[in-house]
Amino acid sequence: MRKKTIQRLEEIFKIASNYARGKVTRVVDDDGKERPLTIPERQFWARIAAYTAMVISNVAKGIDERQIDLDLDKLDALIHENKAKSEVEAARKAERDAEQNKVASG
Repeated sequence: MRKKTIQRLEEIFKIASNYARGKVTRVVDDDGKERPLTIPERQFWARIAAYTAMVISNVAKGIDERQIDLDLDKLDALIHENKAKSEVEAARKAERDAEQNKVASG
């Protein structure tokens, strides 16, 4: 079970590292439009990669299962935090675009 957990965490680390290092340069918004990955988003993914590396190390060392569960819960929360921030950003952008369209038309 520990080996399987580490393998899954390594996948998350690889994905997060690719975003953080700029190997992934564009993302698709919820509305299906492609856009560049922002610097704050890259910084967020760097945090995810760093935290994931720490969790992998802790799981590999064999710390207690309770701590592993807490670490995994925190990692899950960090990942979901990014999704929530992206949704808020998209809503704000939509509001700005609507305001700009209103000003332009009238």
